Amino acid sequence: MTGIHQKTIRAEDREFSVRMLKFDNGTFVSLAEGANNLGAITLSLGVSPGPVTTTVIPAKTEPLLLKLIAERVSSHTQGIAIVSSSIRRDVDNATARTLVADILSMVQEDA
Repeated sequence: MTGIHQKTIRAEDREFSVRMLKFDNGTFVSLAEGANNLGAITLSLGVSPGPVTTTVIPAKTEPLLLKLIAERVSSHTQGIAIVSSSIRRDVDNATARTLVADILSMVQEDA
């Protein structure tokens, strides 16, 4: 389903804002900590046998998290995923798992 979806994720005393814009052929995801800024951008195309991913704007923190989110979203939707991330500092494994799980649940809503 197309449209705009928004969610606040709280993990390990940190707060992240997720804004998702769904299209028929892809998804734009903005993940921000603090101010809602655009940041590093990764693009992934969900094709078989696996997603094709490229970095548009490199990340200062958490480049692997950004790539993981883009690839998981594009694989799930079999479309284009553009993910922007503005995160102040590195996240621990538990926080990363929470972010990925919550973002994927947003992708699956109304699918």
